[in-house]
Amino acid sequence: MRTILGLCAATLIVGGVLLRNVTNAPFRYGEFTGAPRVTVLELIQKPEQFREKTIAVEGEVRQQCQTMGCHFFFVWGGQPPLRIDLEKLTGTAPMKEGHSARVEGRMAPFGDGYQLVATAVEIQ
Repeated sequence: MRTILGLCAATLIVGGVLLRNVTNAPFRYGEFTGAPRVTVLELIQKPEQFREKTIAVEGEVRQQCQTMGCHFFFVWGGQPPLRIDLEKLTGTAPMKEGHSARVEGRMAPFGDGYQLVATAVEIQ
């Protein structure tokens, strides 16, 4: 009986560790090219300057699309948020609001402003 309980306990512990590792693994799509890094503030203030260039930016995932995770925002102080579009890269993404993200992509018109259309993304 003790052997069975010991095996059950070991299985639960190993399973718990594996589950924790899987849920904390980074979410990554696309191939990073080593594009030059810019700040979220630069993209918010001068989006047209980066329109035809592949650039990299890092920030914290905020306001992620709740239905499919297909977009999220980077926020900088009192500035308007920068929309990050994942739809062409991946139709759905796991909910990672509050996690740090690294994104490569190109600025593109969106509504009456711009968004960063991702070609690669990694969210911790």
